[in-house]
Amino acid sequence: MKEHQRMLTSNAMTVQRISAILEQNGIPSMIKDNIESGRLAGFGTAQNDVDLYVNSADLERAKAIIEDYEGDISTF
Repeated sequence: MKEHQRMLTSNAMTVQRISAILEQNGIPSMIKDNIESGRLAGFGTAQNDVDLYVNSADLERAKAIIEDYEGDISTF
């Protein structure tokens, strides 16, 4: 089994926010910013090209936390 699994691909702002929520809940995450990598290499990528990875053991818990978060913001 892979040590880390991609949990989400979205824009940088969304991925940063979800990463912070996971960190607050004790789940470390890694961000792979393909936009910044492409910019540094001299070419562009799609706007929603930032990946969020979590440890495989934390994946189900992370999904549940994010589902709760999405439910909270949809009530505004």
